[in-house]
Amino acid sequence: MLIKRIISSIVLISLICVVIFFDWLCALIVTLFIIGGLYEYFQMLEKKGIKIYKYFGIGMGAIIPLSIMFRFEPTKSWELLFIVLALVFLILMQFKRRDNQGVIVDISTTLFGILYVSWFFSFLIKIRYLPQGLGLLAGLLLITKFGDIGAYLVGSKWGKHLLIPRISPHKTVEGSLGGLAFNVLGAFASKSFLPFSYGELFILAICFGVLGQLGDLSESLLKRDCQVKDSGSVFPGMGGVLDEIDSLLFTAPVFYFYLSAVIK
Repeated sequence: MLIKRIISSIVLISLICVVIFFDWLCALIVTLFIIGGLYEYFQMLEKKGIKIYKYFGIGMGAIIPLSIMFRFEPTKSWELLFIVLALVFLILMQFKRRDNQGVIVDISTTLFGILYVSWFFSFLIKIRYLPQGLGLLAGLLLITKFGDIGAYLVGSKWGKHLLIPRISPHKTVEGSLGGLAFNVLGAFASKSFLPFSYGELFILAICFGVLGQLGDLSESLLKRDCQVKDSGSVFPGMGGVLDEIDSLLFTAPVFYFYLSAVIK
């Protein structure tokens, strides 16, 4: 399992190192990850017995990153208009049902997937398209994923006290603290391409660390509810697409809004 995890990590890191230098290619890969993540999300719900609109959700979810990629922004808050339209279409699709049982669950879970996977992860593209976006995105990835690596290494070696066993039976307090320490290391290692002081980087690292772990736990919560161990098996030894992007689902939007506030 460890060898498989190492090989998968090398492949992922190599892929990131290549695509991140080309904004359009980066956006395309993010879109593919979103499609894969949505597919896994809807697959989990189907195993739980929820009648979701899988292909509608995947299609609508793919439009969000593609529209950002091609810079289709007719209004400042166009994403909210798109989400409203998605909700309207979902409601219209209910008129063909033979019974009304489960309508609220079906609509809300489908819309949640679009928001949770597609909209949140699409902020990676928005960050890449900012001025100095290459360095900003590299910093986000480095800080967030350093935390994931640190939590795994420290938790595997010294983890004794379970964090929230009801949600994740293997995550420990020691692993969580180790992850935060690695977040800080990743932030300081990013100093050369992030326009922040060491003090600001430290604060960002702690914020990213907490948000990243919340993202990880939120996905674990979904998996426990659906009674699956991993969201998929795309990456041997590591799980599925959602397992790999869960920590970024919360850090990417927060970082983008922070950048929008501090960088004029």
